[in-house]
Amino acid sequence: MNTTKFIAICALLTGANLAFSHQSSHGAGQHTTVAEQKDWGIAGQPRQVQRTITLSMSDAMRFTPDRIEVRQGETVRLRVRNTGRVMHELVIGTPQELAAHAQQMRKHPGMEHDEPYMTHVAPGKTGEIIWTFNRAGEFEFACLIAGHYEAGMKGTIRVLPK
Repeated sequence: MNTTKFIAICALLTGANLAFSHQSSHGAGQHTTVAEQKDWGIAGQPRQVQRTITLSMSDAMRFTPDRIEVRQGETVRLRVRNTGRVMHELVIGTPQELAAHAQQMRKHPGMEHDEPYMTHVAPGKTGEIIWTFNRAGEFEFACLIAGHYEAGMKGTIRVLPK
């Protein structure tokens, strides 16, 4: 094998290794995605966290608590405990965004996604989202796993103006 061909093969393998070795740290606050402004805020950084709010998810298809209040500009760690026996998730968004996403999840139940405003939590495990609520208003959080949202697994986030 000549040197040029060897270098080309090594470059391809290195690129493939980098592309496929990305480990998702979904919900762990260690996302590599670029922070993108959403209607409901923007991804926060761990050093910006002002408080932690703990929620639990159960197989009764409910969040506890199902209503939270934050101040505009506040960066919050949402710590989510799955007390059930099946996978659950927490996704933040507008009612319209969540309904559209829930519909996509019904069509593609194995759909994988990794955004800083969502976390999948295995039974008995804990996940988290670090989020800066920089826009006042009422938003929602929900579990969009097929059937869970339809069963009422959602809650409200009220972002109070400064």
